[in-house]
Amino acid sequence: MEIIDISTGEKHPIDILPVEIEDYKTLKKDRYFFDWTIEKDQEVYKLQMKGSSDILGLISIERIPQEWRIHIRLLTVSKENKGNEKKFDQIAGNLITHVAKIAIREFGELACVSLRPKSQIAQYYIEKYNMNITGRTLSIEVPEIIDLINSYDYD
Repeated sequence: MEIIDISTGEKHPIDILPVEIEDYKTLKKDRYFFDWTIEKDQEVYKLQMKGSSDILGLISIERIPQEWRIHIRLLTVSKENKGNEKKFDQIAGNLITHVAKIAIREFGELACVSLRPKSQIAQYYIEKYNMNITGRTLSIEVPEIIDLINSYDYD
C-alpha cells in the first residue's frame, strides 16, 4: 500500500499500525480535527510512511460480528493532507482499505464496512469508494470491498 506525493507524483510505501498509548500525546485536535483521546478505548489505527513516525491519518473502528460488519467510528487525515492543497493523496482510501481487509478476514463474503459521514462529504464517499446509502450510514460490501482492496493494495 502506498500514498502519492501530489507535487511530484512519487509513490511512498506506508504502514498502518495500531495507535499506541504514547501516540495520543501527539494527536492534537488542531492537526487531526478531533479529540482522539476519546477513542483510547477503541480500536484505532495510524497511517505512516515507512521509516517515519509522523502520523498522516487515523481511523477508529468498532467490530460488530453479529452483523458481519466493521463500523468506522472516526476517520481523518492530518491537516496538511486535507482538501485541494494536500501534500499526499490516498491516505483515507488506504485506511478504509485496511478496515475492508480486516472485514474480509473476519467475515468472508458477508463482510461489510460502514460509516456515518458528515453530510457534506457523503457524496464523495459514494463516488470515490463506491459506498451505498444504508439508512443514516454508508456501507460497502462484497464485491465492492474486493474492488476497493484491489485499487489500493497491490500485494
